[in-house]
Amino acid sequence: MTDLSLPFQDISFTYDRATQPIIRNLSVHFTPGWTGIVGANGVGKSTILKLATGDLEPIQGRVIIPEFTIYCQQRTDNAPAQLVDLISSMDGEAFGIKGQLGVEDDWVERWTTLSHGERKRAQIAVAMWRKPQVLAVDEPTNHLDAKAQDLLFDALATFRGVGLLVSHDRKLLDGLCHQCLFVEPPEAILRPGNYSHGLRQAAGDEMTAQRQRTRTKQDFLRLKREAVKRRDAASQAQRNRSKRGLASKDHDARGKIDLARVTGKDGSAGKQFNQLAGRLSQTRVKLDSIKVKKTYKMGIWMSGAKSKRNSLFNLPAGSLALGADQRLHFPDLSMKPDDRIALTGLNGSGKSTLIDHIMQSLNLEMNHVTYIPQEIDIHASQDVMAQARDLPNEKLGQMMTVVSCLGSRPHRLLESVEPSPGEIRKILLATGIANVPHLIIMDEPTNHLDLPSIECLEQALVDCPCGLLLVSHDRRFLDALTDKRWHLSEDSGMKGQYNLELQ
Repeated sequence: MTDLSLPFQDISFTYDRATQPIIRNLSVHFTPGWTGIVGANGVGKSTILKLATGDLEPIQGRVIIPEFTIYCQQRTDNAPAQLVDLISSMDGEAFGIKGQLGVEDDWVERWTTLSHGERKRAQIAVAMWRKPQVLAVDEPTNHLDAKAQDLLFDALATFRGVGLLVSHDRKLLDGLCHQCLFVEPPEAILRPGNYSHGLRQAAGDEMTAQRQRTRTKQDFLRLKREAVKRRDAASQAQRNRSKRGLASKDHDARGKIDLARVTGKDGSAGKQFNQLAGRLSQTRVKLDSIKVKKTYKMGIWMSGAKSKRNSLFNLPAGSLALGADQRLHFPDLSMKPDDRIALTGLNGSGKSTLIDHIMQSLNLEMNHVTYIPQEIDIHASQDVMAQARDLPNEKLGQMMTVVSCLGSRPHRLLESVEPSPGEIRKILLATGIANVPHLIIMDEPTNHLDLPSIECLEQALVDCPCGLLLVSHDRRFLDALTDKRWHLSEDSGMKGQYNLELQ
């Protein structure tokens, strides 16, 4: 596949509700190997993948798309159309990819009970088995535990076509990508090397641009001051060579003026001013051409409060069905108002199922609970957006302020027909902050969020006084925020039976 390529030629794209293009005049050449598509939530990364695979048509320009492309979207609501074919196939490659990504034969029947991490592995397995010329993968490590992430990396590393990877996972981007497209509207810049290399180059370019702009601005202000002096000198010279007001018999004065006109000395000040005005104009153009990245204030405050109740919930020991013959067994569970608990375990061990059970057993009014689920399907996302647009102006302003401080541009978000999963999570978080929660429950809170937003969320939760119950595979995030661990592990003697251990 070494002769493959995927050129974007002066591409622009605008969604129907939007007032500005989300992609503008993008020309870039994607070659075999993995290219990272990186940037904040809502800047158009998924749009680029859809343009690359023909799911969207540009309003301007041309994408020369190879014959066979596959787009693996972020959402895992529905089973891949060819999952049945993969599972039933008897060829060696099918067995190989199923074994490599841990896809089991009953996953089609159990799709609704699979974890989102298991669904993501099935999605990638089907795509890899079909051997596309272009494979566009959107946030593949969301929901995956550490073991599954390693399996995914090994699988993607074998792909030899043109690969486009949208991810906020630095480890994956650094390990796979030979170049990265940094998307920062209205521009997108392709930089060689992996993500960390491109990030350093971007920081160096930005520093150089800042220095150039500072020097050019200083030159412009200096020339502007000098231009004012020369203009005043030219005006004075104009007044000096005028014969108006001289006595008709003052022949000496009139003679000096005539001599200055003949020798050209009378116009030197004016010529100097005109020359400087030209330099000033050129410097103004140069100053305007030096683009520096606009920065926005980031950082949020979680206005939670500690509940006055003795406990947030109490659960007697029991078990929960996980589908088929699988079950989760747990001891007596309780949570105090200021507990900060991490819930961990492998994909499919029942973490989200347990969270759903806890949500039904809370001793709190729901308006004091902020809950961010692991996944929000497209219909629920559209409902969230509709409710956000209908908020009273004051509430809408407060919510958009929080969204802005998490790195997304509010005007783009309100115009969005299909907001990204990361943006939806920011809206839910912003709404939850306004309710002054006594308990925050987040199922995979770092999924779909860009790196600056994750850092903002972590900093905000550190100082929040309410109870925290966090489900995550991000150990660094959990270590910074929690002091208790509830871990789900499979019973060594019984396959499909999981036990909750309080650590």
